[in-house]
Amino acid sequence: MTLRLLFYVQHLLGVGHFRRAMALARACEAAGIEVILASGGRPVEGIAPAGRLVQLPPAESADSSFAAIVDEAGRPIDDAWRDRRRDALLDLFAQTRPDLLLIEQFPFGRRAFRFELMPLLEAAKTGSRRPVVACSLRDVLVAKSDPRRQAEMIALARDSFDRVLVHGDPAVIPLEASFPAAAALADRITYTGYVLDSAVAASSAATAADGHGEILVSAGGGAVGRPLIEAALAARPLTQWRDRPWRIVTGPGMAERDLSALRASLPTGVVLDRVRPDLPALFARCRLSVSQAGYNTVMELLSARARALVVPFAEASETEQTLRARRLAALELIDVIETDALQPAKFAAAIDRAAARERPVVDLHFDGAAETARILMALGQGMRVSPR
Repeated sequence: MTLRLLFYVQHLLGVGHFRRAMALARACEAAGIEVILASGGRPVEGIAPAGRLVQLPPAESADSSFAAIVDEAGRPIDDAWRDRRRDALLDLFAQTRPDLLLIEQFPFGRRAFRFELMPLLEAAKTGSRRPVVACSLRDVLVAKSDPRRQAEMIALARDSFDRVLVHGDPAVIPLEASFPAAAALADRITYTGYVLDSAVAASSAATAADGHGEILVSAGGGAVGRPLIEAALAARPLTQWRDRPWRIVTGPGMAERDLSALRASLPTGVVLDRVRPDLPALFARCRLSVSQAGYNTVMELLSARARALVVPFAEASETEQTLRARRLAALELIDVIETDALQPAKFAAAIDRAAARERPVVDLHFDGAAETARILMALGQGMRVSPR
């Protein structure tokens, strides 16, 4: 019998969560699992499809503070919108009758979507055919300082989830590093290894081999990338690599006004691309990559053994990228410069140091997508999966 998976994912600002979900969906399909992916973020172009994608009424963060959620027209979501989203999700659950329910981040994030996720979990618990319920969790969480919030997350995870799948390696960054209460879930947590999008890697191999020896500045999804790009361009004349080719990859989510401003002021010797589907291949060929420290970007950099200088996104209360970057820097896998040190001279010096290094020696497991599929298949077949 073919197992059916309903996978819920909500991206709010960038597209990293959606990309990782698609990588997991592809691996599950390859393992023989039927996948229905319920996406609550704005539609994303340029990412290879996987499973049956069901677009819920889209929502996103109004800005990088994550203080307000808006609908597809930029209006703050209201109770009527919430009711419509909740009903659409519950109808999808009732129609699909999944054997497996995978929810990305919740209850360790996505608190603003409790209005639909709590009813979904209740439907899973009380229905005639209870699915296996699992959480898909990246390696690092945004820090939660309120002990009551942590206790609430633990209680909900124990009550409603059979497994918490952490897409990382405890020898590199244990979940306790960003979520100290994780020990209370030791019997539910399974580490999968790191998720690398195999479709991106495959497409990269077929592209032209440009980009050798470049300084490559990329902004992930691009929604908040303009300050990093402008800081790198300001530092460029002060670096030892100012006469080398430089390439800017803005990402698909950069606002048109920001993209136009960058194009209008682009110096000679710098190429600007909005999207490069072969970005991982460029990482492998460049002299140095300068980027933020999001999960997908870092995994692609490490798998390519790229020289990498990362600038963790740290606006508002965001701590995830900083913790990941510092841990990997301590292992001498990447170099880090914090956003408060992006003055041109300091940034240029950091670029020079990072570009002069040898390529890192990387010994990490990047089969997290296939391992996630294996675990879900085993859980769906009633097999025991030991925490690790």
